[in-house]
Amino acid sequence: TRKDTMKGVGGAAGVAGKMMKGEEKFDLAKVQASLKVYQDAAGKMKNLFPDNSKTGGETTVLPKIWESKADFDARFVKFAADAKTAEGTIKDEASFKTEWPKVMGNCGGCHKEYRVPPKQ
Repeated sequence: TRKDTMKGVGGAAGVAGKMMKGEEKFDLAKVQASLKVYQDAAGKMKNLFPDNSKTGGETTVLPKIWESKADFDARFVKFAADAKTAEGTIKDEASFKTEWPKVMGNCGGCHKEYRVPPKQ
């Protein structure tokens, strides 16, 4: 469930990321759908890291998650709040380009702290 949820977040990020890069035309409905995915995922994620999931299943998470659980959980609360704020704030391409990076900063910050760096 955790991996599927994160894949959904990644897919939503990809759609909007293409718009940010100018590879796709801005589409408010797609942006709003991505933000809904983020809010839904953020609400689920803190419950998808139980103590018995520290190993196995080809996990790419660091043990620091369980050492700093309060911070980790708080990041999902902030992610949900930032996505909700963006949902109400993004009305056009200009506001999208201003607000989207604020939401995406949550992903990078959490991945930097709590995820095994991808192999290069």
